[in-house]
Amino acid sequence: MDTLSGVGVLDKSMLVVQALAAADESLSLGELQEATGLPRATAHRLASALEVHGMVRRDANGRYALGFAYGALSAAAQRQFPLAALARPVLEDLVRTCGESVQLYIRDGADRRCVVSLQSPHGLRWIIPEGSLYPLGRGSAGHVLAGESVSRGGWIESVEEREAGVASVSAPVVLRGGELAAVSISGPIERLSRTPGKKFGAAVVGAARTIEVALKGS
Repeated sequence: MDTLSGVGVLDKSMLVVQALAAADESLSLGELQEATGLPRATAHRLASALEVHGMVRRDANGRYALGFAYGALSAAAQRQFPLAALARPVLEDLVRTCGESVQLYIRDGADRRCVVSLQSPHGLRWIIPEGSLYPLGRGSAGHVLAGESVSRGGWIESVEEREAGVASVSAPVVLRGGELAAVSISGPIERLSRTPGKKFGAAVVGAARTIEVALKGS
């Protein structure tokens, strides 16, 4: 695998964590190996080391799942960075209103990270795990966080920029200090069409403004 951080063992450990986070249920060692692409011995060694620190646990059948230490870490992260907690109720309302998957992104260096991801009730939907990292240069949320100009309506749309068959529309949330977050609606072109801004632009802008008000009142 290509190293991302320059610390190979850390990058491989994160592959294990991300594979477990993306799974709907616990994974056997073979399934963990397949999901990470790591050699079986490496996957086992890293999962066992992460288990010592509470980051990975094994269930009664010996299958691997995320450890309970993440609960405390998540609570600490929300205390230090309350955006996700404040935005979640607004985004839940947006899912109910539009019926599509909704995400909240922040800039993370030269990339963008998904800090809230809520799924569409439709069977055919675009699933983005929370914590996922994507490039700034592709996708409507990436363009927002890169500081590109928005439309007259206050949004940016994209169609099949990062994944075939997927469209999205995003709007900026101005944070304290002038940094940006991005509210995004994404889903299959069949429902969002090739002009997703026309369909959902006003909704993402409205959600972004509501989040800004919540931040000011916090």
